[in-house]
Order: sequence, then structure tokens, then C-alpha cells
Amino acid sequence: MLLPSHALKAKALFATGLLTLLGLSAAPVSAADCDRTCLSGMLTRYVDALVAHDASKLPLAENVKYTEDSKAVKLGEGIWKSVTAKGSFRQDYLDLKKQVAAAHLVLMEGDKNQAQYSVLLYIKDNKITGIETLVNHVTPESRFQPKELGAPIHGFPDPVPAGKKMSREDMIKTALTYPAGLRIGSFIDGDTPFAKEAYRVENGAIMAGVGCGRGDCNMYAQNLMVNPSIIANVAAVDEENGVVVLWMNFGHTGNSYGEGNSLVTFEAFKVWGGEIHSVNAFFKGLPIGTSRFWPTSDRVPK
Repeated sequence: MLLPSHALKAKALFATGLLTLLGLSAAPVSAADCDRTCLSGMLTRYVDALVAHDASKLPLAENVKYTEDSKAVKLGEGIWKSVTAKGSFRQDYLDLKKQVAAAHLVLMEGDKNQAQYSVLLYIKDNKITGIETLVNHVTPESRFQPKELGAPIHGFPDPVPAGKKMSREDMIKTALTYPAGLRIGSFIDGDTPFAKEAYRVENGAIMAGVGCGRGDCNMYAQNLMVNPSIIANVAAVDEENGVVVLWMNFGHTGNSYGEGNSLVTFEAFKVWGGEIHSVNAFFKGLPIGTSRFWPTSDRVPK
């Protein structure tokens, strides 16, 4: 049955209005953005491709950029050639706002050697546009032997308690009090707000908190080296899980990290309720002048 012209017009207007409403309702969520599941999945795909030595398995942007230890490297070189398997440790930090999927994880190089691997994937339109990595190679003879990298680091998997979440800006400010304390050699004078139970792991070794086994397991009791030229910028902020990841170069401190070297690290801070509750750091010695190569994700307050 043919409809009158005015009925056809009304039907068309209704359909147009419905499509408009559907479009408006979908507008706040961009189809091009990765959610937490997507970002975590990107990390899984990356690690699987890395272990398989096959970058073609990845959804790469045309001009993807890859760095290892702050140097531009051809994708497929470096750790891509030496890795033999993935280890049992992986801790993700997912930045929805900046579309960064970051992680600390362990890779194997042969049967006994480990690589403590910091990785950040930069995502746009569901493709990887950049890959930033720091690789700390660990042998059975290395000074720091990982004892805490078989399970999630204490405190990190825990949800932020109700009413204790902080704004992105305040999370960053709180995390940056850590390098501020290192700069002057005192977390007390640097107003670094550690929780009473603050826990810290460096390259898999417990340095503060339960299980530290030393006489200075409280963060405020530790004897700090002065790092007057330490540089820090923001790598990722996991607002949902209360984690800030900083990249830091500790600067010139004599030959503490080897002649001509400085300590370079990706360090994750579990931050909520105005305090730092847990810290996980993967670091290595690199030339003093090493810059990050990548820009800070968020402006660093001066």
C-alpha cells in the first residue's frame, strides 16, 4: 500500500531524527580510542609478537617509531633478536587519556638470563604509532637478583579505596615529590608523602616495606644519595588504578653507576589518598647525557 506523501515525509524525518540521536549518544566515546581491555590486549599482542620475532603480527602505523634505551632502533633489532620466551611477571599501567599502554615485564634470554623490560606503546586509531623501551639485562652474576618478579608487586593490583582517588594532576604532583626528595637527599625535606606501609622494589629486589630484611626498611629512614641534577618527566598515568609512571635520569653522581654513567629508570608509583603506597622500578646504567627521546605525556610543574 502506498503511503500519502505527508506520511512518507514524517517517516523520513523520524528516521533522520533517530540516526541523529544515535550519533549523539555515541559521540562521547570515540570509536578510534582503545579502552582498558583494548590497551591491555595491545600489550599482549606486542609481547607475543616480540617472543615470536615477528613484528608483522602487530597493528603498526605506517611510520611507527621504535626506541630501545633512548636510542632509535629498527623494529626487529635489539631485544627482538635475543628474547627466547616471556617470563611470569607483567604489570600493566593503562593511560586512557593519552592512549598509552605501559608495562613492566620480564623476558627470558636463554635458560637463565632475564631482561627486565619497560615498554610503552603509543596508540592512535587502534594502531601502534610508537614503541618506547628500556632493557635491563640480568644474569645470575648481576648485583641485584630479582626475588619479587614472580607475582604482582605488593599494592599495585589493589583497587583504589572508595573516596581515595585523586585527580590526574594531583597524582602527578605527588609522584614528582619522589625525585624532589632525591634531588636534595631527603624524602623528609622533600615532603615526599609515603604511606606508613610504603613498599618499594628495585629491579626485583625489595628495598622498603615488608620483607625488606634491612635496618632501614622505612622509606624515611633510608640514607639517600644526593642527586642534584636528576631529571624526571611523566610517561603514563593510570587514573583508574592510581599509578603514575615516571621516566628519570638521576644525573651526575660521581661514578656511582659506572664511569660516565647515570641511572635511568621507568618507575611506577601507586598513589592514592595523597600518599605513595608502593613503588616499582626497572633501571639501568646509561651515559649521563641520556635523554628520554620521547616527550613528557603531561606538563611537569616547576
